[in-house]
Formats: sequence, C-alpha cells, structure tokens
Amino acid sequence: MLNNIRGNKSVIIVLHEIYGINPHIKWVCEHYLEAGYDVLCPNFIKSEIGYFDYNREEEAYQYFVNHVGFPHMVDEIGKILIKSRAAYNNIVLLGFSVGATAAWICSEKGNTADEVICYYGSRIRDYQNITPRCSTLLIFAKEEKSFNVSKLTNVFEEKKSVNVSVLDGKHGFSDPFSKNFNEQSQKRALKLVDEFLIRGRNVAPPDSVL
Repeated sequence: MLNNIRGNKSVIIVLHEIYGINPHIKWVCEHYLEAGYDVLCPNFIKSEIGYFDYNREEEAYQYFVNHVGFPHMVDEIGKILIKSRAAYNNIVLLGFSVGATAAWICSEKGNTADEVICYYGSRIRDYQNITPRCSTLLIFAKEEKSFNVSKLTNVFEEKKSVNVSVLDGKHGFSDPFSKNFNEQSQKRALKLVDEFLIRGRNVAPPDSVL
C-alpha cells in the first residue's frame, strides 16, 4: 500500500492497472496529494515484482488473471473502504483500466465511496447491470480495440447516478508515460474529474499541478 496521509478530510483511493504501482500511478497519487487530498494506493502486485513495464503487457495480464482477479480486488477495496469511513468525511475511488472496473463493481456495494471515477475500464462491459449507489464518472477513450465504445456508453444513459464522457484517443490516453498519451484529452479528463468532485462535495476545485 502506498499511503500519503496528511490529515485531510477527503481521501482518494487510487486503483492501479495490471502493471501495478508504476510511474503513472505514482504521478496520479502525487497530483491529488498536492491538490489537498490524502491518498491511498493499494498494491495488488507482490512486492518482489514491483511493477510491470509496458513491454510486458501479456505477462502483466496473465499475472492479474492468475494471482489477482476482480473478486480479490473488490474484497480488498471493501476492507479499505470500511477503515477509511471512520477516518474521512469523503471517500473517492479512482481507478484505471482493471482498477476502474473494480471501482465500478464496488460502486453498488453497501460500504461504498462517496464518488467513483473510472478511467477506461474496458471490462465494465461485463458488468453492465450494475447500478451505482453513489455518483459515478466513467471516462472512456474513443478508440478501443476490444469493444464498441458508443454501444457500451449508451447502456448507461438511464442510470441517473452515472456520468459518462468519451474523449479522443486510445486506451491509456491519460498516462504521460504511455505511447497512447494524448495531452489534450488528459487535461480535459482532469478538468472533468475536478468538476465532478466539486458537484459531489461543493468544494473549491483542486489546483492543477500540470
């Protein structure tokens, strides 16, 4: 677990991709720490592995399938949420890719966060029947190889607690360390997240650290 605790009233729980707590996830944690949040980042990758480089994508995927999986992630996140509820006024789940899908699954649980933010959670398509109990923001890349983005996002139109945005770029567009990085879409996504959090808590927007 990567913890950055400074006694703030709000916490963001960052959920990593199949690669683990890599430079991108550390960047995200630092961004929201500097913006005035406490940040928790559970590590679902064994410590001796560290994290997987992007050129080990297939190995990272097989590790996730064989040693992590969504049931384990959701169970561990649930435990963190219970502990966090006693310490914070507001709790945000912020997930990327598989972390986003795990956050989406958690959104309908009894002990859920106050807001859930999901960046390009492609496997959300396997959990379309979920109706979040909290305000939820889904951010998708316009270009996805594994599914039709427009068809999937249409499913969420009737879910009042769900906000959906589709931005230009490919899976990973918000990651400055990725070959798919799209700076314009990243900035747009960060603004959408700030506005979403303002609506949820009626507080001033976090200052950008870009």
